[in-house]
Amino acid sequence: MVLPGRNRAGGSLILLTRLFIDVDKRQYEQMLRTLLVVALMATAVPAIAPSSSAPAASVTAAATVCSVSCDTRDPSTARQDTFPVPDKTQNGRRISLHLSDADAMAWGSIDNGGAGDSVWLDRSWDGGSSWDGLLGKASIPATWTGTRTLMYNLADPSHHKRGMVRACGDASGIQCTEWVRLKACDVVCDGETANVGDAVPVPSAALSGRTISLHADQRGMLWGTISGGAAGDEIWLDRSWDEGVSWPGGSSLGRTSTPGGASSARTALFTSRDIRSLMYAGSVRACGRAVTGSNGSCTQWARPAADRAAAAADALMYSYQPDTAWWPSSWWNSAVAVTTMMDWMARSGRTQEYGWVVDRTFEVNKVAFPAGVKSSDAIEGHFISRAIDDAAWWGLAWVKAYDLTGNPKYRDEAVIIANYVNGFWDTSTCGGGVWWDRERTYKNAVTSGLYVRLAASLHNRLPGDTTWLNRAVTGWNWFAASGLINAAGLVNDGLTTACANNGQTVYTYNQGLAIGASLEVWRATGNANALAASRRLADAAISSPVLTRGGILTESCDAADRTCDDNGKQFKGVFMRYLGDLADATGEAGYRTYARTQADSIWNADRDSLNRIGQRWSGQTSSAYPNARDWRTQASGLGALIAATG
Repeated sequence: MVLPGRNRAGGSLILLTRLFIDVDKRQYEQMLRTLLVVALMATAVPAIAPSSSAPAASVTAAATVCSVSCDTRDPSTARQDTFPVPDKTQNGRRISLHLSDADAMAWGSIDNGGAGDSVWLDRSWDGGSSWDGLLGKASIPATWTGTRTLMYNLADPSHHKRGMVRACGDASGIQCTEWVRLKACDVVCDGETANVGDAVPVPSAALSGRTISLHADQRGMLWGTISGGAAGDEIWLDRSWDEGVSWPGGSSLGRTSTPGGASSARTALFTSRDIRSLMYAGSVRACGRAVTGSNGSCTQWARPAADRAAAAADALMYSYQPDTAWWPSSWWNSAVAVTTMMDWMARSGRTQEYGWVVDRTFEVNKVAFPAGVKSSDAIEGHFISRAIDDAAWWGLAWVKAYDLTGNPKYRDEAVIIANYVNGFWDTSTCGGGVWWDRERTYKNAVTSGLYVRLAASLHNRLPGDTTWLNRAVTGWNWFAASGLINAAGLVNDGLTTACANNGQTVYTYNQGLAIGASLEVWRATGNANALAASRRLADAAISSPVLTRGGILTESCDAADRTCDDNGKQFKGVFMRYLGDLADATGEAGYRTYARTQADSIWNADRDSLNRIGQRWSGQTSSAYPNARDWRTQASGLGALIAATG
């Protein structure tokens, strides 16, 4: 095979001259005009043999990057001001690079200067081979002695690009600092040499009798080995931030040759995450080349997988957009996804690296959005729209955020949402229940189940409350007697206009919400009947072939001749959340055993090398009806992995 190169097509990079020393201003600006974009070959060539020619480079304006904040933020708002690299001096002027890890942004300054001296940033997306130059260029005004740029992002998580930045200044000659963010850091940074444990997450690759292997330790650090060869063999890692589509700046990491007299070699350790840049789900592969011949071989791309739930959480975060603060493009599914992330944080205690997601999602999305931006319906502020169940999902999310953080603003928001939902409780039709939509067209299990869980949750978190307690008890009593629960103990989708069970599909999320609603009412009241109801609903789901087939939780749309829509993809995770809650509350071993059966099947049959989880937890697929895999199925599977722990 031909050894993959530095980009998807395998094209080699034309390396540009790096400016770490003084150069003439006109020379530098000419380079910026002509050499900002790396020339990429259209066909694959070996990475170790750079092309002798390349098409002429073109110059494009640097795109604005938005992470938690967008480029050109005012440095006076920075939460930190550190100096990560030494200053540079040009004709007595001090050129500094400033970094705020808390904001994942940088800016430059020039001091001890005079009018007309200038400072700017360069930002590279390919390890410094090329860069966007003159970002935020600012000149010292008359009578001043210094100035600074605005702030720019070091990475673009929404588009899966990890960058590096330097500050440059012009004071009758140009000087640049060193680049910042050459290394990615997780628990430890790139370049460590001692591993803690050793697992091989993907099959090894073979090459002329050599074995090329990718290894991962308990911290998620990765390294490569080549064995069974000869002196001069090479081993290295490639790292991609876009799931193996490209790997600019991530090629040939830790490249090492087998020394004389040896038959094997290994690289240093590298991480697939850079938490300072909010890059959580990179992927790594090991590549090698024999000393004889020009070909090479690589393993599959992989993410570390020592901790099942943590690995699945990282893969879920791959699709989170920090700039718009959701998982595009589904409003209620995003509420469930962020709740699942909080479930995992609460279980694992790993709030430091992911806790920002909670507040980011809250602050960005609490405002109004026109129809078509975040939902087909208009979002009217406070997470409210004409879809009553959508609002209630967000209400439960902010209850979880309050539990996780203790910040009362989340509980207060949940109260606002719950009051809105309560406005659609209506005893004039079917004696009670919450309407599904503002037009009052349907009374269904999901909306009323959400309402009861939300009302009881608020009572349990509002000292001295009686209002929400009464609403929760009334709501559960109505739900239990409404006919929504059929004779087999399973929850059908809704009621007919004559207020009878409509016999429609038994969805896993309706069953799960009924378990969760009755369980939270039990917590609020201590009523043993409510806990018994929660157990009956769980036992029915586990024993019924409607929902459990071959021991695996199965949605109706998981059938071999069907596909799930974007709603159905996330249903099973809701069931597992509340089954796990019941297991926690009761200590019943059977519920945890069931959850672990799901987790084992997901991990062994329904997961790829990047820890992406599919819709069918049995792993069943076909060319006509493939096993869907996206962030909704990822959040659903993560729910099962969380429920299995404890």
